[in-house]
Amino acid sequence: MRKIIWAMSASLDGFMSGPDGELDWHLVDDELHRHFNELTSAMGAFLDGRVTWQLMAEAWPTADADPESTEPMREFAAIWRDMPKYVFSRTLEQADWNTTILREVVPEEIRALKESADGDISLGGADLAASFLRLGLVDEIHVYVHPVLIGRGRPMFQASDVKADLRLTQTRTFGNGVVLLRYERVN
Repeated sequence: MRKIIWAMSASLDGFMSGPDGELDWHLVDDELHRHFNELTSAMGAFLDGRVTWQLMAEAWPTADADPESTEPMREFAAIWRDMPKYVFSRTLEQADWNTTILREVVPEEIRALKESADGDISLGGADLAASFLRLGLVDEIHVYVHPVLIGRGRPMFQASDVKADLRLTQTRTFGNGVVLLRYERVN
């Protein structure tokens, strides 16, 4: 059975972005970017909330044509463009680059998507992940802890009534100090 994997970068103090959405503290070097590319190229689809999808849509459709992009960035641009994407939004009217707009999280539809996908499914966005967690739809959580304190911002885990038992299945330390903590949900 395919898995839904929520992967997110977080500061050591638990924020996924700064107070104004800043991501300039992310320490994504070529080693980490290659790791992301390896994981995402094997995925069957991306599920994103509107904000996450729009951030990705601003950066990746043409990143491989930018002379300042690194080789891993150019590689990811092609992965992102070609991957089937589902964006959850009540306001978007149109979405390009192999993207389907979904208005609501319907558990039966998500389970059907999991069964039909060509690989595991990547989940992006804190609000969407909170909904998926409440519905028991997240199979794994990958936290990339960046060695930085940002003091305030958007917390990775939104306040909710979710209790989930997790098992640590992998840790990895990258050369830039980022640490991957990979957990799977214990049923």
